Amino acid sequence: MRNSALIQGQFEQDWATTWVNTTSAVAVFALTSAGVVGTWNPGGMSIYGYEADDIIGQHSSIFFPDDIEEAGSLETELCEARARGSFEAEGWRKRKNGSVFWANVITTALFDESKSLTGFVKVVRDESEKRRAHDAVIESERRFRLLVEGVTDYSIFMLSPQGHVTNWNSGARRIKGYTAAEIIGSHFSRFYTPEDAILGLPQRALDTAAREGRFESEGWRVRRDGTRFWAHVVVDAIREETGALAGFAKITRDVTEKREADQLLEQTRAALFQSQKMEAIGKLTGGVAHDFNNVLQVLRGNLELLQSRRLSDNWSMERLANAIDAVERGAKLASQLLAFGRRQALRPVPVNLAAMVRGMDDLLRRALGETIEVETVVAGGLWTAFVDSHQLENVLLNLAINARDAMPDGGKLTLELSNAMLDDRYVRSLSLSDVPAGQYVMLGVTDSGTGMAQDVIERAFDPFFTTKPEGEGTGLGLSMAYGFVKQSGGHIRIYSEVGHGTTIRVYLPRSTVAALEPVTRRTATPVGGNETVLVVEDDKKVQETVIEMLSQLGYSVLKADNADQALAVLSSGVHVDLLFTDVVMPGTLKSPEMARRAIQLQPNLQVLFTSGYTQNAIVHGGRLDPGVELLSKPYSRDDIAVKLRQMLDPAQAAPPCKSEEEQAQSSRGQVTTKRILVVDDDGATREAVTELLEMLGHRCEAISSPRQALEVVIRRNFDILITDVNLPGMSGIDLARSILARCPKMHVIFSSGHMVLPEQASDFPWRELPKPYTLDQLENALRLVP
Repeated sequence: MRNSALIQGQFEQDWATTWVNTTSAVAVFALTSAGVVGTWNPGGMSIYGYEADDIIGQHSSIFFPDDIEEAGSLETELCEARARGSFEAEGWRKRKNGSVFWANVITTALFDESKSLTGFVKVVRDESEKRRAHDAVIESERRFRLLVEGVTDYSIFMLSPQGHVTNWNSGARRIKGYTAAEIIGSHFSRFYTPEDAILGLPQRALDTAAREGRFESEGWRVRRDGTRFWAHVVVDAIREETGALAGFAKITRDVTEKREADQLLEQTRAALFQSQKMEAIGKLTGGVAHDFNNVLQVLRGNLELLQSRRLSDNWSMERLANAIDAVERGAKLASQLLAFGRRQALRPVPVNLAAMVRGMDDLLRRALGETIEVETVVAGGLWTAFVDSHQLENVLLNLAINARDAMPDGGKLTLELSNAMLDDRYVRSLSLSDVPAGQYVMLGVTDSGTGMAQDVIERAFDPFFTTKPEGEGTGLGLSMAYGFVKQSGGHIRIYSEVGHGTTIRVYLPRSTVAALEPVTRRTATPVGGNETVLVVEDDKKVQETVIEMLSQLGYSVLKADNADQALAVLSSGVHVDLLFTDVVMPGTLKSPEMARRAIQLQPNLQVLFTSGYTQNAIVHGGRLDPGVELLSKPYSRDDIAVKLRQMLDPAQAAPPCKSEEEQAQSSRGQVTTKRILVVDDDGATREAVTELLEMLGHRCEAISSPRQALEVVIRRNFDILITDVNLPGMSGIDLARSILARCPKMHVIFSSGHMVLPEQASDFPWRELPKPYTLDQLENALRLVP
């Protein structure tokens, strides 16, 4: 037994010695009790770089970096090993070449039989790779913390499994308003609205994330100050390696602006779709209106011709009257469709809406019945509106009848008139709106009826949409009002709530010109005449019908199938008093151009247009061109009789309505005619300025170049020079200087988009009219010239 122990001890000693002397993976060496290196193995040479002869006898402090703290570690290691018997530590150590490595060091104290310290054995392992991996993890975590903390657009924080906040980033502080000290430890349900918290949405989010790994939603959240924001929320479950739930990562983003932008985009898309739909239907109605009204014209004309024979058969006369009523209903339907499609020929004038509404009082009361109380409220200082009063009366009557139908058991209708300012903020809220900001006159129609639901309001202006039973309305009343108001440059809005009535507000453009006195309508028996009328109509049936109607009224009638034939008749020398022509004609020569040439051939010729659809031939900007007379199809025998006498007997007819521009011009008083030379190299500008000057009563000549202007002033005298500054070949300033050298009494007005500096033209007097300018600004500039 004793021999076995000796053999085992000898073997262990031999094995340990062999391992120490052969291993290069671990440095194993002995130190004296003073810390001096006593032995050295291959591992020491591999790790530290010292040969045995270089290091044995050196103090072990040579292995420590020069850093003071690391140098003090040697004493710690030796003292701890002496006290405990063995001590393990990690730290930086230094190689022979001066480089450092991370070392795992085990120091064991050696004692003799008397328990006296004889030295130490050190086992050192190079753990640099492990250290680098550890440092990489630490650095990664540090950078991640910096990243999370640096994110301000997102609220990023952790929750415990129970939903309490455990950490908080700067984005959370910015979005929700809480500091970390204020919120850590609180339950995250405080971010929810009270109504959502009562419904259990916070716990539902945690349960879903725990069950499915992730929860995502959007909804209202509450900030520290009580304000709400629309949030996009993601909750991710965080689990330990064992699968146990460690908590939740919660990311919240304030998407209020995005939500508003999405809503605005959706509203814009809806508005665009609505606009495209309205435009498409408008084009469709306009496209068929001409042919449809031609058909109605043939029907009405022939029915009235039959009626004029005064058949003794009462049955036949009654049937003719019914047929004419049907034609009138068809004409009204076509008119409503054209109004919706913004294809009416409007004749807007300055109108006092208060006087117009009061003038309709009896008509409205008869239409509404005794069960409806009518009240009119007019604000003080009411502005004048610029609108076609006849068409507006139809709109108001339609709105009143709609209100009556919404009050089957009676109620109150309130008509309100006031001044209104639609500012930029309001206009911007009307997606894709073509309503300009500015001053308007508001006409409000309010009933105490059943009101409308939101989905009904959204479709109220759609053509043919109605909530009335089948057969009780065409669904064109509100759409007609919408089209008319839009074509008039105004705005219409519905405010309604089910059970609380409806208010429709119509905003019409303000006019700065005094309102026209309303013309008293007089009922008179239509009369004919003996003048000569040239009828130009390509539809044979319409042509035959109108010729017969005019002949029965006593007129001498000539006919032409197209514009070329009409001009041939007029150039033949035969006298014609009135040209009665359709607006839409086949061929290259359009009716307005044919009419212009006809007047050149016979200057005293009166021209009356007729059409079921004017397109843009004589209507621009939704208004009849100045000086144009139109009789819309289908017209009655009485209509054409009255219209012809108005045109052929102007002294007996009511004075024609002037446009707002004509009203403004007449209000300026007598104008002293001046001779004006206009120099501008832009053709469109020259043409526009020439028309404005002639409208103001002046004579002018427009020139495109300075060279031509210098030639013209030699031959003719002018009072005023209006010139652009930037001209080809010579500046307007040099041109003015050259002209004044020849004509020193001429006055100079510089009209340019660029400012003229005083030092540029300090040697002669001049005035400036910056582009773009209005008619009033042009007139004021001329008025300042002596």
